Amino acid sequence: MTSVDRVKRALNHEQVDRVPRLLYEEVVGYTQPIAKLLAAHCGSEAPRDYFRMDLTRVLPGPTRLPRERFEPWLGPTARDAIANGLVDEWGVVRKPEGVHELVRIESPLRYLEGIAELEKYPWPDLDKEYRFESVAGEVDALHGRGFAVVGYAGSVFERAWYLRGFEQMFVDLAANALFADALLERTAGFQRQVAVRFAKAGVDIVLLGDDIAGQRGLLMSLSTWRKHLKPHLKATVAAVKSVNPDVFVCYHSDGNVEPAVPDLIEIGVDVLNPVQPECLDVVGLHKKYGRAICFWGTVSVQRTMPFASPEQVKAEVAHRIRTIGASGGLILSPAHRLGPEVPWANIVAFFEASEQQW
Repeated sequence: MTSVDRVKRALNHEQVDRVPRLLYEEVVGYTQPIAKLLAAHCGSEAPRDYFRMDLTRVLPGPTRLPRERFEPWLGPTARDAIANGLVDEWGVVRKPEGVHELVRIESPLRYLEGIAELEKYPWPDLDKEYRFESVAGEVDALHGRGFAVVGYAGSVFERAWYLRGFEQMFVDLAANALFADALLERTAGFQRQVAVRFAKAGVDIVLLGDDIAGQRGLLMSLSTWRKHLKPHLKATVAAVKSVNPDVFVCYHSDGNVEPAVPDLIEIGVDVLNPVQPECLDVVGLHKKYGRAICFWGTVSVQRTMPFASPEQVKAEVAHRIRTIGASGGLILSPAHRLGPEVPWANIVAFFEASEQQW
């Protein structure tokens, strides 16, 4: 059974020879400490080959637009930030804070006052054909090697607050809803176009991301999410399915997103990621919704992967497979990127335990 077959069958709630598995970084990018750890042990092999992961990713091609176009929006330190590679293609500045992978966000639209000014902003060119010219060929090549392929289409809310500022975005939602909706329409529009292009290129899973929850619950009221964000997600899911009904749509949100799960099912989301066991009853959630939505993740990155013994890692993996994966519907992975505390032995234990046969 190829990985493509394994993933598709699992996401159709069919039994497979073993659970599909990967490190989450394989589709969102490896952090520097984990990349170094893997390189030291995997030798010349890519981690996805060394561990026989089932999924990998494709990306849009690089932009041709210069970062210098953001200078008027970023203030007096713009040139230094651009020269040091700290400005992304949206104009958001990410300054390292000296702690593992943590950055300080500087938002180019934080002082914007009117909707009309949004029209003047130098938006990225993710809507341009040249960004996706090579993607279909890359997908075909990865399929030829047996991999299932994921395309990450970006976020709506998260991208908006990067641009606007976290606190200001919530102020806008509460007191300046017209502006908030105009900004969300922009970020959602780009997400939708990228998602559709990935679907046309033949990816197996389109990944959509928005961290709308903390570990104790949603970051906003469910009614606010339903009013301002759910319609965009619904439209993107519908657009993907209209292009390629066989593509699975995965929705990523850290935290306790359970209040929104029925809505996600209603609008056609196929897979929920990362299903954090620190803040969700994973087995209970599966019993409640497992026939209607699949899970991707479920293995603790806050407790088990960094601090447990290899035997404890294997026990958690075995429990996930037994309670969730036996009937299909599970892509097994750590519930996010691995921190620098994670030892090599625990990564090996994760993959060894995932070899469990039904």
